[in-house]
Amino acid sequence: MTVVCVPDSNARKLLGALPDGVEVIVWDGEDKKPENLADTVFWVPQVEDSTNLAEKFAAMPKLKVTQLTSAGVEDILGHVPDGVLLCTARGVHGSAVAELVLTVILATLRRLPHFGEAQRQGRWDPVEADDLRDKRVLIIGAGDLGEQTARRLRGFDAEPVLVAHTARDGIHATSELPSLLPEADVVVLTVPLTPETTGLVDAEFLSRMPDGALLVNVARGKVVDTAALLAELTAGRLYAALDVMEPEPLPAGHPLWEAPNLIITPHAAGSIAKSGARAFALVNAQVRRYVAGEDLINIVEGVD
Repeated sequence: MTVVCVPDSNARKLLGALPDGVEVIVWDGEDKKPENLADTVFWVPQVEDSTNLAEKFAAMPKLKVTQLTSAGVEDILGHVPDGVLLCTARGVHGSAVAELVLTVILATLRRLPHFGEAQRQGRWDPVEADDLRDKRVLIIGAGDLGEQTARRLRGFDAEPVLVAHTARDGIHATSELPSLLPEADVVVLTVPLTPETTGLVDAEFLSRMPDGALLVNVARGKVVDTAALLAELTAGRLYAALDVMEPEPLPAGHPLWEAPNLIITPHAAGSIAKSGARAFALVNAQVRRYVAGEDLINIVEGVD
């Protein structure tokens, strides 16, 4: 019997039918443990679960696979016991997040916040806007999300430039950022949160961006120095669109709420109606691979 543990009854429903010989149990990670939890070999934790991980892993001594329903791994990386594979949901949420990136870029360039405010005030206030054609968009993070964003940008005749920690064919290294930033009309952050990317976007980074450039963050809030970004926004030199920020949730009264040239969305890039179904379709496929003795996909072997 292959025991698979999922976090709640809705996850069990989304998981759907599985091969004979697979038993699915539900555990939210709290004190009340289901029967056969100790026999679990395949675990799907809560989204971005980072609490009491040592105790949770200890409750599943036979565990072989931890399958995330998100692409981010920073909450769990380093806590997974030796011998347990960690797999992400790479490819599941990239299209939705890339769509939001495109949406906020177009909204900023076409001055939609300005027109929205004019509409609320009952003012007819035409202003000159801009478009994506020939814009140079620096995408820092060359994983699935970065690639999906680049593909959509090419459809608007923009020029995406991908950047990763290490250079490879068609992709620049982060060490090249000082020379790349001054030529960027838009900078999109899609990097994972690591010690190297924490605080990557600091005052010096922002100072290299040209006047009027746009920063889009769909990575993690801690990638950006909030105070440094606020200084640039308040000065009116840069634009920004933040789906993630530090702190998060953003408290009432925080100066970001009143910052000019800024679009805020509440960590909503992947929050679409079909995200759960898509994530658990991947989980279902992974369980089937595991039972059949096939190689799993999206195994975390490094972060770039």
